[in-house]
Amino acid sequence: MLAKKLVTAQKRGETRALCLGLGMVACSMMMYFFIGITIVPFYTKSVWTTETVCKLLKANIKDKVLCPNSEGSEDEDIFPYPCLQVWVNLTASGQEVMLYQTEDTLERNPKCSYVPGKSENSKEVKARIETIASNFKKYQTFPCYYDPGGTQTNVILSRLYPPKGLLFAFLWPTLMFTGGCLIIVLVKISQYVSVLSAWQ
Repeated sequence: MLAKKLVTAQKRGETRALCLGLGMVACSMMMYFFIGITIVPFYTKSVWTTETVCKLLKANIKDKVLCPNSEGSEDEDIFPYPCLQVWVNLTASGQEVMLYQTEDTLERNPKCSYVPGKSENSKEVKARIETIASNFKKYQTFPCYYDPGGTQTNVILSRLYPPKGLLFAFLWPTLMFTGGCLIIVLVKISQYVSVLSAWQ
């Protein structure tokens, strides 16, 4: 009687462990799919792949003007803010080009180097832009990214999804997939050993 209860409990435990392993594998596959349709396209679309050194030429702040976002955006996403324009000397080619914060900045507004988030407090936005401009003037040289193919003549300060960020995004689903597969393998080994012991 006790042996039957132990066998039943063992089978229930193996079933739960197997379901856990399969669930982890399924969740990791869903995470892979989500990363593949969100982050990977932005990473492959970016042409600013080569890092170089940029030297500041000028950083000007225009008066508060209406700098709209990209075409097709809703009217509520259009708001006035001081337009910061940063021009740098690209060390790789010696050209004078405009610097943008990220790839998204260029798409949202090609006239400004920095596009703040939508905020009702205009004083905070102005103070933030002035701080960014002073930091550029303080650090005359800094790393930046340019397009080695030449399709984009401008440069960006930082990439939205650098290679390290992409690897970090794939790290957690990979660990979950590995853990799920390991649990399934251990359950199958346990079942094989149980069947082998019972047969002997």
